[in-house]
Amino acid sequence: MNDFSEIENELKKLRPARPSEDLAARIECALAEADRSAITAAIVTKPRRFHLNWLSLGLGLAAAAAFLVFARINVDRTPAQTNRVAQNTPAPSPSSISSFIPTGATQVVYHTHDEGLHFTAGYEEPMRRIRYQKRETLQWRNPNTGASLRVSYPSEEVVLTPVSGQ
Repeated sequence: MNDFSEIENELKKLRPARPSEDLAARIECALAEADRSAITAAIVTKPRRFHLNWLSLGLGLAAAAAFLVFARINVDRTPAQTNRVAQNTPAPSPSSISSFIPTGATQVVYHTHDEGLHFTAGYEEPMRRIRYQKRETLQWRNPNTGASLRVSYPSEEVVLTPVSGQ
């Protein structure tokens, strides 16, 4: 503890040195310059107000008016009337219906559920029951007419797999 008290006593005896005359002169010069710059900073400039550019506004309005005039002219025009006769497409003949050729089939399984072991009456071994929910899509195409047919339907499949106890 004596070590700290000795250090404290020595610190109490310390006094700051006298500033040099040069330092005081420099501070006075800096303060004088600050006063001069404060006078110039005191001049407040007004913020620039919004000025409407009448030329660009007039040109914009003229362009919009021209656009509306041209749009109105195009709306008023009526198409030349022609005598059109509706045509019926012939019904497909039975021979063209049978000319569809299968072109594709897809089967997407979107849910699988394992229902565990089941003991059925006709079997001695247990069976694992798995349920698949899927969507099947079949596609046909008629090469003569280019017509295509696509049929999609959901389906469910239950699979029983024997489980051996070996």
